[in-house]
Amino acid sequence: MPLFAFEGRSPVVDPGAFVAPTATLIGDVHVAAGASVWFNAVLRADFAPIIVREGANVQDCSVLHAPPGIPVDIGPGATIAHACVIHGVHVGQEAVIANHATVLDGAVVGRRSLVAAHSLVTGGTKIPDEVFVTGSPAKVRGPIAGTGAELWVDANPAAYQELARRYLDGLEPIDP
Repeated sequence: MPLFAFEGRSPVVDPGAFVAPTATLIGDVHVAAGASVWFNAVLRADFAPIIVREGANVQDCSVLHAPPGIPVDIGPGATIAHACVIHGVHVGQEAVIANHATVLDGAVVGRRSLVAAHSLVTGGTKIPDEVFVTGSPAKVRGPIAGTGAELWVDANPAAYQELARRYLDGLEPIDP
């Protein structure tokens, strides 16, 4: 996996985390036990830290960047799905940021909330716990309880934690 130090700060990856061999981690990045960072994701912590907490997952082709003075904090069991842009954001425990969503500087996504695919969460937005948001700009559409969003929030942490364990044990390079 490409890990790069920048100005004296180096990524720290727990041995129990899965980081895909094509993911790129630069600078002050911390990946906790049971977390996963998938193929072609880029985590660039040159201005402020990026923390991927226990059991969280950052999926393929997502980009996380911490602008000056605004760390990125991905809560325990949270999901950053495929091809998301996360820029200076706090994502709460077991929240889901769905495919191709963009979440900008200073936004806070509450615990067990879901940001729908292709949504844009503008800078400084505060999303409460356990709600479903969608649109551009994203707006709260209601509670997740009893919706399809709740199914994703419930299922995703365990599914990706198990998949990461399988990849730690079973991913093998093949010589052509």
